[in-house]
Amino acid sequence: MWDNSSTTGAHLGSCFRSTNATEEPPAPIASPWFSAIFGAIGLGSNLFALCVLVSSSRKRHSRSRSSFLVFLCGLVVTDFLGLLLTFSIVVPYHFIRFDWRRLDPDCHLCSFMGLVMVFFGQCPLLLGATMAGERFVGINRPFSRSTSMSKRRAWSLVGIVWAVGFLLGLLPIFGLGDYSLQYPNSWCFLTLVHDAKNVAFNLIFALLGLFCVGLSFLLNTVSVVTLCRVYHDSEAIQRRRDSEVEMMAQLVGIMVIASACWLPLLILIVQTALQGPAPNVAPHQIPRATEELLLIYLRVATWNQILDPWVYILFRRAVLRRIYPSFKPRPSIVSLYPVINPSLRRKFTQESVLQ
Repeated sequence: MWDNSSTTGAHLGSCFRSTNATEEPPAPIASPWFSAIFGAIGLGSNLFALCVLVSSSRKRHSRSRSSFLVFLCGLVVTDFLGLLLTFSIVVPYHFIRFDWRRLDPDCHLCSFMGLVMVFFGQCPLLLGATMAGERFVGINRPFSRSTSMSKRRAWSLVGIVWAVGFLLGLLPIFGLGDYSLQYPNSWCFLTLVHDAKNVAFNLIFALLGLFCVGLSFLLNTVSVVTLCRVYHDSEAIQRRRDSEVEMMAQLVGIMVIASACWLPLLILIVQTALQGPAPNVAPHQIPRATEELLLIYLRVATWNQILDPWVYILFRRAVLRRIYPSFKPRPSIVSLYPVINPSLRRKFTQESVLQ
C-alpha cells in the first residue's frame, strides 16, 4: 500500500492503509488475460444456466418445483451480477494498471467494490441456507404450507436475502469497520486489522457465512436421510419422486461447492480476527503472508460463482438419465390424494352422471 500523504498533495481516504512510502507497487502476479478469460467463463456459464432455468420454468411443474426454480434463478442472477461488477473493476486494473490514489482518492470506488464483494459473497450462502430450509420443510413436513409455496412468496424470500446481504455490506459505510485496498492493489474488501470495529465486522461477516454453511449441511443431511428412507417405500404414492431427488442432488451439489470454496476464506477471517496483532507489524497493517493467503482464498471463493450454474446444468433429470439409465420416474414421498382404481373411477363417474 501507500502512505496516506498522496503524491498529488491531497488527503487520501481510509481505504489506503499507511505503510512505508518507499514501498514499490506490487508487480503483476497474473496475466490480465487470465482474469478476462476467467470472468468471461463465469459470465457465460451463468447466462447459459439462466436460459436453461427460464426454459424449464415455462413448463408445468408442481409448486414445490416452481419455488425451487425461483431460488435457483435468484442464485444464478446473484452470481452473474457479482462477477459482472467485480470483474468490470479488476480486469481494467490488470490491463491499464491505473493508480487508485489518483482515480479514487476519496475511496468511493473502493467502498463500492467492498460492498459488492461482501454482498455477492454472502448472498449465495444465505440463499443456500434458505433453499435447504425450504426443502427440509417440504420433505419432512409435506403437509405444511411450504409444499404450496407460490412463486411470489419464493421471490419475496429471495428479496429478503438480498436485503440482508445489502444491509451487511452497508455496515462499514455506516462506520462499523472499513473497506480497504487489498494486495496486489486490484480489489477492495474488509480490513483484517485489529481495531474493535474491524474485528466486529469481520466476525459478523465470517460467522454469518459459517452459520449458513453449517445450517445447510444439517438440513440437507436430514432431508437426504429422509428421502433415502422413503425412496423404496411401496406405500408412498401419487407424485413422482424423481423431482425430489433432482432437487436434492442440485442442492447438495450447491452446498458442497459453497463449502469447499468459502470455508478457507471464512476460517482465515475468523482466525485473523481472534488472534492478536502480529509482532513487528505497523498499526493498521496486515502481514504480507496474511495478504497473500487472503488473495488465494478469495480466488478460491470466486470459483463458487462459476461452478454454481453447472450444478443445475449437469444435475437435471435429462442429464442424470443419460448417466444413470435406471433413474426412472417413481412415486413421491407422500400422496395428497389416494390413488383410485380405474374401474372404480369409471363406476363413480357413471353414478354421478345418473344422479
